[in-house]
Amino acid sequence: MESNWENFLKNLGEWVGSFTQISTDGELLTSTPSILTLEGLEDDLLVRFRVRRFATNTSEQPIVDTIQEYRSLGKQAVFFETGAFSKGSLQVAPFAQFGAEYGFVSGDRRSRLVQLFGKQGSFDSLTLIREIRGGTAATLRPDLTVAQLVGKWTGTAHTVYPDWKAPETTAVSLEIRQVGGCLRQQLTFGSRTIASTARIEGNRLHFEEGTNPRRVLLLPDGMSSNTPLQVSHREPFFVEAGWLLSENKRQRLIRSYNEKGEWISSTHVIEDRVG
Repeated sequence: MESNWENFLKNLGEWVGSFTQISTDGELLTSTPSILTLEGLEDDLLVRFRVRRFATNTSEQPIVDTIQEYRSLGKQAVFFETGAFSKGSLQVAPFAQFGAEYGFVSGDRRSRLVQLFGKQGSFDSLTLIREIRGGTAATLRPDLTVAQLVGKWTGTAHTVYPDWKAPETTAVSLEIRQVGGCLRQQLTFGSRTIASTARIEGNRLHFEEGTNPRRVLLLPDGMSSNTPLQVSHREPFFVEAGWLLSENKRQRLIRSYNEKGEWISSTHVIEDRVG
């Protein structure tokens, strides 16, 4: 099994893209062009990170230019075998901002998502970062739709724990159906099966059952955001991002928190449509 650092190195390169701000209702707001470089130095023992953001596509001088160097990674950042990663807050705390970042890598494409919650724990904002490897002809994916998700998906979920517990790989199955204005899904994760129903409203899926409603936003570039409307240090929850890489292949990244608001695991799901 490759190490966290070796998986991180799968993100090396120059990535040309944009940072797009998105409302909690899935509305696209402002967008700024960007160039992000991850350069391996000293036989890849050191990685230099640089991100430049520009006012427009024709700007020569960046409005933001940030450089950092890494020789190690904090435990809150988990990289998986494809180079996909998730990182974020270790703990939900009163009067503190909570957030999570996800990144997917496939060939000459990367797509990333940042979810932020305000100091009162309410879902606050999204940032979508769509990137193409510099000098390549790769293209962005279409906007995600309900129709693209309908079907039966099977695959594996690889889960990593922060307390040095051995990672686990589990078979997963997800069946999604559209019935009128509702989406119904049944998720089988190991020996557990969970059924849920969402109300479809444009590019929003509202899961309103239970005490903590959730919202899934269908986004550009085949991306999706799945969050509760409120996070708390008093009850368990999870946050998730997904990326439809092709018509029949999807990946998801999940960060799970316990009833004390503590981060307890990160999961990477790779699934294929089989029906």
